Amino acid sequence: MATWIVGGALLVIVGAIVYKMIKDKKANKNSCGCDCSNCAGGCH
Repeated sequence: MATWIVGGALLVIVGAIVYKMIKDKKANKNSCGCDCSNCAGGCH
């Protein structure tokens, strides 16, 4: 039973992280901030 609880908690955490990443991408935010020279792939 504890395995299911821990697995569910991890699933919620990962889901929240993915949701935030998608939300930030739609808002044209990126992980490099304003300085795109620091991005590995450049500006998107």
